[in-house]
Amino acid sequence: MQPVIEITYDAVDLNQILDRVTRKTTGAACIFTGMVRGQTRRNLPHETTYLEYEAYIPMAQGKMQQIADEIIVRWPEVECIVMVQRIGKLEAGVPSVVIACAAAHRDAGIFEAARYGIDRLKEIVPIWKKEVSPDGEYWVEGDYLPTKED
Repeated sequence: MQPVIEITYDAVDLNQILDRVTRKTTGAACIFTGMVRGQTRRNLPHETTYLEYEAYIPMAQGKMQQIADEIIVRWPEVECIVMVQRIGKLEAGVPSVVIACAAAHRDAGIFEAARYGIDRLKEIVPIWKKEVSPDGEYWVEGDYLPTKED
């Protein structure tokens, strides 16, 4: 299996993602879609006008491939993986990231694999986002510090 790894400025078409993750043997697909929130209610509630995503593309693609490889090892029945990350200016309500996993059956780990994929992407892929709101703008920082093992 060759996972589909993509970083793009283009809009994400969820129907196209489903087509890309489906094989003749596919009986189930799980698609996680992360979207730009216009309103945050956790921690410090606030409005978001838009986000600006940036990435060091060669390294980000390599890390996304690493995640796909990890999924293949942990869930060998997953037969296809599609990972798409958008970069650039994204308005509220727009998909920013998609992790799709497919297999012959729903009990083959596709839910767990998609969850693992997004959690790991947030953990190790060098993608940065600037949040722009009516109150100003700031870079959203994560907790990740790379190690040799990552």
